[in-house]
Amino acid sequence: MFETAAYSGSREKDYELLIKQLDALLTGEEDEISHLANASALLNQFLDNVNWVGFYLHKGEELILGPFQGLPACVRIKIGKGVCGTAVAENKTQLVEDVNQFPGHIACDAASQSEIVVPIIVNGKSYGVLDIDSPSKARFDETDKEYLEKFVAVLVKHLQN
Repeated sequence: MFETAAYSGSREKDYELLIKQLDALLTGEEDEISHLANASALLNQFLDNVNWVGFYLHKGEELILGPFQGLPACVRIKIGKGVCGTAVAENKTQLVEDVNQFPGHIACDAASQSEIVVPIIVNGKSYGVLDIDSPSKARFDETDKEYLEKFVAVLVKHLQN
């Protein structure tokens, strides 16, 4: 059984605890949808000031909505379009302080003001992205980027099995 933890250390220590929790939560289960659902729920519980946490899965020439926490979202995003599609096209984390300044931003939730999108690569191929939105501008920083990339690396370890 999973219980919420009190995160009370530095942001770095809190992220390290979160990543250990993810690894423990996914160990022993093989279903990828379960992995993604629990990962999005864990992040949603951990992160403050966010309004959407979830995954888009790379299928063909587009990203398809996967497990998430938040309001209903766009179902399909073309590769290279919006923040998520750009993350896949460039194979690079996108840290966007103000989504209204991002060329071609796709507004699924009008309340979103900033966003971070981390590409997910499994066995050398694009699998999809982790997408997190906030109703505040400049919500995400380099610490978030570093540790969310580590979070995705642990998720990938379980998706490869």
